[in-house]
Amino acid sequence: MASARDIANRRQITGALMLATLMNTLDSTIANVALPHIQGSISAAQDQITWVLTSYIVAAAIMMPLSGWLSLRIGRKRMFLMSIAGFTVASMLCGIATSLPEIVIFRLLQGIAGASMMPLSQTVMLDIYPPEHIPRVMALWSSAVIMGPILGPALGGWLTENFSWRWVFYINLPIGILAFTGLQLFMDKDEGGLARPFDSLGFASLITFIGAVQIMLDRGPGQDWFGSWEIRIEAAAAAIGLWVFLIQTLSSAQPFFHRDLFRDRNFVSTTVFGLFTGALMFSTSALLPSMMQNLMGFTVLESGYASMPRGVGSMVAFLTVPVILARFGPRFALIAGLALSLIALVAMSRFDLMMTSMPIMTTGFIQGAGTGLMFAPLTVLAYVTLAPKHRTEGTIVSTLSRSLGSSIGISLLQASLIRQTAAAHSVLAEHAQTSDPVFRAVIPAIMNPDTSLGVQLLNAEVTRQAGMIAYDGVFGLLALAVVAVVPLIFLVRPPKKRAVSVMEIGGE
Repeated sequence: MASARDIANRRQITGALMLATLMNTLDSTIANVALPHIQGSISAAQDQITWVLTSYIVAAAIMMPLSGWLSLRIGRKRMFLMSIAGFTVASMLCGIATSLPEIVIFRLLQGIAGASMMPLSQTVMLDIYPPEHIPRVMALWSSAVIMGPILGPALGGWLTENFSWRWVFYINLPIGILAFTGLQLFMDKDEGGLARPFDSLGFASLITFIGAVQIMLDRGPGQDWFGSWEIRIEAAAAAIGLWVFLIQTLSSAQPFFHRDLFRDRNFVSTTVFGLFTGALMFSTSALLPSMMQNLMGFTVLESGYASMPRGVGSMVAFLTVPVILARFGPRFALIAGLALSLIALVAMSRFDLMMTSMPIMTTGFIQGAGTGLMFAPLTVLAYVTLAPKHRTEGTIVSTLSRSLGSSIGISLLQASLIRQTAAAHSVLAEHAQTSDPVFRAVIPAIMNPDTSLGVQLLNAEVTRQAGMIAYDGVFGLLALAVVAVVPLIFLVRPPKKRAVSVMEIGGE
């Protein structure tokens, strides 16, 4: 629980926590656009450079479950300061790396250090604010969670083009120093020593499951999925790890995660809902940049700017969601968020190669608003019936669920995109009759199908059109998935009504 000093300094602590959360979420995407430059600088092969991303994801996923137990053992403040300091130093080391092994090792350190930042920051903010302030507080915290992945590609592209890829890591230094200083000065020290006995088997089986799933999802598209023995072994390891973890949780006297978490219907429902929404919403942020750059000829910077309205929509939602929660309740906010996401995805399923960036920006704004409307209500509903002593573990589980959902969604959609592109290419190529006068009249003069160059150009255009058809199909599948998620809302019990005004929610 929060001390009197923490409550008195909660504005300053909130600022420091927001900086730490933003730094952590920003780093999850900012390095993506710089990968080609990193690859050339350190002379890495195409199949090797992906470990710059994979090492961070796997390390964070493995460390995240342990961070809750460690924070209770050594103290929340000490754990947070160690995480920020480790993440900041690892970022600097990534920036000065000169070889692939160096940058992979330093990214592993980044993932290990940064894994606890997001769940612990959420726990602290839940503790230092009274219940009536939670809707606005969670909307504010969610803005950092959402804005990081949205701003990452644009900021990474700008830094890489104007300075160097090394600056996508150096930018963490001033942010980390400010966050560390803020928490050191204003957050009260807690001695820790509260953790129950460590469940070694439960932890080992959980990290086996998480690590195997993350590696399988990352490597699957390039290894022909279950056509590869590597993927089969990783899938088997994940299944065994999950089975052992479930048995251990149900039977152990001191399980790694307290069983009370899984007895709380609200927490379980919102965690499952978070897994699905993570898969549905964040996967589009990963798909759109490649669509804009590979099919529509956008530069890295242009695709980043086209993604900015998504962040604006999220910010608008964060500003309005406390009022919606106070007047209509969290279920209404969730339904409204899903409705906006559905509208955006239906419109995205009609994208074409002749359009400008305006439809992308418009649908991005709408979907960003929908995502923003869902984050704060999920947090309010998850913890309204959960005992305060379980909040740290609860935030670990819910954050891990969203992370897994995002990874699963991105991997499955990438696989679907590849399959649909191949199917559409086959159909289009079959109907591209070069003897048809109409066909010959509409193709550019340089694309003469009777020459070798013409055949290559024609195949490139067919591939481009097939890719757009595949993207439309994927967005259509996401729209159907949004509809399928709606029943989960009605499994959640709304919090008891309080006589709380909008001014009380927003004020002190």
